[in-house]
Amino acid sequence: MLTLWQIANAMVGPRAWIGGIFTRSGNKRFGSNKFLDYPFTPEQEENLQMLQERIGVPFEETCFGHQLALHTLWDLSFPNVKLKGLISDQWKDMGWQGSNPATDFRGCGFISLENLIFFGRNYPASFHRLLFKQTGERAEWEYPFAVAGVNVSFMLIQMLDLQSAKPKSLPGINFVKLLGENEDAFDLLYCIAFAMMDAQWLAMHASYMDFNEVLRVTRVQLERELSLEDVHKIQDLPAYNLLYN
Repeated sequence: MLTLWQIANAMVGPRAWIGGIFTRSGNKRFGSNKFLDYPFTPEQEENLQMLQERIGVPFEETCFGHQLALHTLWDLSFPNVKLKGLISDQWKDMGWQGSNPATDFRGCGFISLENLIFFGRNYPASFHRLLFKQTGERAEWEYPFAVAGVNVSFMLIQMLDLQSAKPKSLPGINFVKLLGENEDAFDLLYCIAFAMMDAQWLAMHASYMDFNEVLRVTRVQLERELSLEDVHKIQDLPAYNLLYN
C-alpha cells in the first residue's frame, strides 16, 4: 500500500499538482449576455471585495498567525496526536506532498488553509470522513486529502471568476448574490465542493490518475447548481446535503 506522499508524487511530481488544472480551459459561461452587467447591491459589493482581499493573501511561512493556523488545522485533524513541528513527516499523514505544508500553499494562498479550517470546525464529521476515507469502496491509490483541498479552493476561485473585478458568468453572479446574504458563502461552498468531489470520486471508481477529471466533473455540477433559479442561499444547493451523508 503506497503512502499519500508516494501517491502525490506519482500523480505529476512534487509540488506540481496544485493549481494547473484549469489554466487552459478558462471560465465557462452559463446563460446569456444579459448577466454580464448585473448590478450588485452595496452589501454584495462589500462582501465580494472582502473575499477578493482574502484571495490575494499569500501564505507566509514566517507569519506567526499563519503558523498558528497550521497548528489549528492539525488539531482539528488529529486532536489526540501531538504535532512535532511545522516541518515534520507527520504532515504527510494529512495528505500534504512533503514534510513542509507551506510549500503546497503557493498554488492558492492562505485562503486554502482557511477553507480547510472552516471545514474542520463547522462540519467535523464530514471533514474526518473525507480525511480518513471512511465511506465507500476506496481506491488503492487515494487522493491526498490536504492537497486535494487546495485544488478545490483554486477550482472555486477560477469557476466563480473571483480574480476579475466582477464575475460575469451566471454561476459567478448568482454566487455573489449568495455572498451578499452570507459572508461565509465561499467557505460553505468549499465544504460542499469538497464533499461533492469525494462523492464523484466514489461514483466514478476513480484512482489518483483520474483526479483532474473528477474535479472537472465536480466543477460542471457546481456550475449547474449555482445556475438554478430557486437557489437563494448556499443551503439551497442540492449538494449541500452531502455534508450530512
